[in-house]
Amino acid sequence: MMVEEINGRNGFLGRPVEYVLLDDQSKPDVARSLYEKLITVDKVDLIQGPYATAPILAAMGVAQRYGKVIIQSSMGIPKLQTYEMAFPATPFGPNPEQTYPNVILDAMASLPTPPKTIVILTSKFPSAQFMAQGMRTQSEKRGVKVLLYLEYESGNRDFGAIAARVKEANADFLWVGSLGLESNQVLEALRKLDYTPKNHFHLYPAPGPLALSPDGKNALCSTFLEPAEPFMSRPGVARQAAAYKERATKANLPYAIIDAQAAGMISEWQILEAGVNGAKSLDDKAIAAFLKKNTVDTIYGTLRFDGPYNHGNAEQLIKQAQGGQWKVVWPTKYAAPGVKLIGS
Repeated sequence: MMVEEINGRNGFLGRPVEYVLLDDQSKPDVARSLYEKLITVDKVDLIQGPYATAPILAAMGVAQRYGKVIIQSSMGIPKLQTYEMAFPATPFGPNPEQTYPNVILDAMASLPTPPKTIVILTSKFPSAQFMAQGMRTQSEKRGVKVLLYLEYESGNRDFGAIAARVKEANADFLWVGSLGLESNQVLEALRKLDYTPKNHFHLYPAPGPLALSPDGKNALCSTFLEPAEPFMSRPGVARQAAAYKERATKANLPYAIIDAQAAGMISEWQILEAGVNGAKSLDDKAIAAFLKKNTVDTIYGTLRFDGPYNHGNAEQLIKQAQGGQWKVVWPTKYAAPGVKLIGS
């Protein structure tokens, strides 16, 4: 989608962009080999980052060795982005383990009956574990008692015993450091025990299955953009959301609504295009120098790269599953008219 847009604007300084799909299988060693080949054998002009923290770290090492700019949208642990020519396309901010838990806790504190106790359940996947530890620290600082902190192996599918411990704790708030369908599996296991969490948050779930499941009613989740106001008023967002929905529907995706994951990839391309045009060059050092000194207008709004680890402001938002759809509910200035946070 973005390659077509960029080529419709005469590509990068007159050079057409070619779309070729390479599968890193979500394995860091495969990602490392692919980027090594792209740079040394295929001799590509520019590279983009892969998806997820571990493959990004692997690719970043290769980019650093050869002096290539690398832009990524899903590095969940910003402090690991130590390469000076690596840039984030998603506004996590430099310390999301501090800022994001407080966004969640602020939202919870706004409820008529704010949670006083919390259970933190997390995958051992590094970026989820990182955020869970931050959630525990910030909860304790704000006087929310952590009744249970429990980690499970990445890829676990049997949540029966874990669900029993969550039910026994019976906290006011359940925070789940989940990836993909793990959230659905956790909630299903709780339902089998006739237990519904009072308030529940999920870190990186599969958005469609969670929103559409009856178990996901009023689930909370992280986001940076949803296809509603005020986001749709940003330049180009309505067009991009419509194009994404059309293509996702044709591809028979079960959830054809643009969200933060898809938007992150759009942001990556917008930043690279701005860097090339701003530097008037395909030279990596020139592009990096431009990005460090300038802001870029993206689907996420205006981003800057002059802070720690090349991050700008933290712009995390909270969305909630309401009526089978995700609605941004916090901060309230980003909620669409009539949309409010629903508590237990």
